[in-house]
Amino acid sequence: MKKTGNAKFILPVLMSFFVMSFCDLVGIGVDRVKLTFGLSNTMAQLIPSAVFIWFFILSVPVGVLQDRLGKRNVLNMGMIITVLGLLVPYFLFSKAAIFIGFALLGIGNTIVQVSANPLLVDVVPSDKKSSYLSFSQFIKAIGSMIAPFVAAWFASEFGDWKLMFLAFGLVSVLAVVWLSMSKIEESKNTEKRATMASSFKLLGNNYVVFMVLGIFLVVGIDVGINAVSGQFLLNKFGVAQELAEKGRSVYFFGKMLGTFSGALMLTLLPSRKFFFWTSVLGLISIIALVFAPSYMSAMIIIFIIGLGVANIFPLIFSLTVEKYPIRSNEISGLMIMAVSGGAIIPPVIGYLTDNIGLTAGMLVLVASAVYILFLAMFNSKEKA
Repeated sequence: MKKTGNAKFILPVLMSFFVMSFCDLVGIGVDRVKLTFGLSNTMAQLIPSAVFIWFFILSVPVGVLQDRLGKRNVLNMGMIITVLGLLVPYFLFSKAAIFIGFALLGIGNTIVQVSANPLLVDVVPSDKKSSYLSFSQFIKAIGSMIAPFVAAWFASEFGDWKLMFLAFGLVSVLAVVWLSMSKIEESKNTEKRATMASSFKLLGNNYVVFMVLGIFLVVGIDVGINAVSGQFLLNKFGVAQELAEKGRSVYFFGKMLGTFSGALMLTLLPSRKFFFWTSVLGLISIIALVFAPSYMSAMIIIFIIGLGVANIFPLIFSLTVEKYPIRSNEISGLMIMAVSGGAIIPPVIGYLTDNIGLTAGMLVLVASAVYILFLAMFNSKEKA
């Protein structure tokens, strides 16, 4: 297939990355639902689990399914399920509806993440695919960054923060319609098709296991900061709810700038060297957050954490595929499956916070960042 980079195909696919960001509404859900229903930290952090556990269960099967149904069809399926996940908690607001809605959001988001990246590769020129993949993460970061402001605006203007579910649901419907009208010519797999067995067999490879665990932990850090930052700022500095929630937007603003600047810097720096230094920045900034002396210093540090971790996911993904290019389909399924780290890390943080203290919960993020730095050093040695 000849790739011309036609905007009428690229733009609707990029729109799906904006829809992909809606799973980050889980952070606002944790704060608002905890306040509304008086949930414990442990129970509140089960909300991210309802979203991210589906990455573990569905990623590999969805990869096999889209090999048969086509990427665009499966991507639209994921966005339709995302619409349902947004509308359920809006129309049926209860503890049960919140968990059901976020579970549907997780299922839809899993499908979107498995399908959107390879479909984007199909519609962009081959020599620009890395640039577009980085830019797609920039689009996703914009959606993640504005969500808390949208919730706060609906709360102040209409007295109902839940209107954000309806607004983002309508955006998702428009994305489905737009993609459905785009007659994209997809690449077809002419080699031996990926299977569940061939995917899981790769876990016998130490390098692949180390890298998959890296994805597991960096997503755990990402969702952990998203879900915990509000409670951290509330409990440590006693700020108002609205000020605490702004920490989440500052983090995603850092991620947004990080993905944009990272795409530029990776044209000048070797991937492994960039991986090492961004991992160092991530670890140092997370440690600094634990000891932040004031609200403003904590906000600055949260922004730096966003910069530090922004490019780690695509770096791990690209380095692994670079090492085993003919196994890219299986690796993609395993990497998205590892996004389930977002389901495991936040409840661990919540449990330790409830039973030991805030610092103990934050040390989970520190330990995860230490492993990421180890992985970056390991990759430097691999190249050598």
